[in-house]
Amino acid sequence: MTDLHQAARRCLDANDPAEKLRLTAETWQGFQAGELCPDPASPPPASIGAPGRPERPRLVSPKKLPQRGLGRAEGRAALVHAVAHIEFNAIDLAWDAVYRFRGMPADYYLDWARCADDEARHFALLAARLGELGHAYGDFDAHNGLWEMAENTAHSDTARMALVPRVLEARGLDVTPGMIARLRAAGDEQTVAILEVILREEVAHVAAGTRWFRWCCERDGLDPRETFLDLLRDYMGRNLRGPFNRPARLEAGFDAEELDRLAALAVAG
Repeated sequence: MTDLHQAARRCLDANDPAEKLRLTAETWQGFQAGELCPDPASPPPASIGAPGRPERPRLVSPKKLPQRGLGRAEGRAALVHAVAHIEFNAIDLAWDAVYRFRGMPADYYLDWARCADDEARHFALLAARLGELGHAYGDFDAHNGLWEMAENTAHSDTARMALVPRVLEARGLDVTPGMIARLRAAGDEQTVAILEVILREEVAHVAAGTRWFRWCCERDGLDPRETFLDLLRDYMGRNLRGPFNRPARLEAGFDAEELDRLAALAVAG
């Protein structure tokens, strides 16, 4: 196989987490080595559906997920599982960005293939930590919000770049410092070390979303700030949540005026 799009689809379709990680590493390495490239003759992308995933975790409404304290190992395991589930979905989100959106610059595919490899590494770290805490991926319920947004934006690279990296994944930049502080207070330095790696590397992923969202806007003659706010209102309604980690979001390409308007929207919601 030499077609990057089809290789990305193969990663998406893998049900077993270990196989998804293996294929992700193989695809990233093949792309880096020049053995894979986007093929203009590749069959057009299929309509989006559920990616390959194991039978567990059971997917439920976010409202049905219990809140667990971090003072007990079970609560810390539940938190690690929740982050692992996000990272597992993020592998598929990155590969779907490679598979679904065609005719983009070479650097676009480089960014999202690298992102998939990073997310796979994050998931592997968290899965190993879950094992140390006496659990495995699938032991706790999870929700499907990240992939639902992928389905809702499958028709538009502009909407996808705006809303998955710059809203849903950027939320991790906002909440992870608080999780780190709570885990450190609970004495769980092993999990803290993993989350610090993830937080540092997720800035680059959100920055990639910013870069390609603005590229799409320039291509289509759109004002990026107003387009982003319009997309937020259209897709998120009043569900935008703050507060925002301004230093991390600024590093990820947001500008100060944009963050001020986001904060106003979150308050209004």
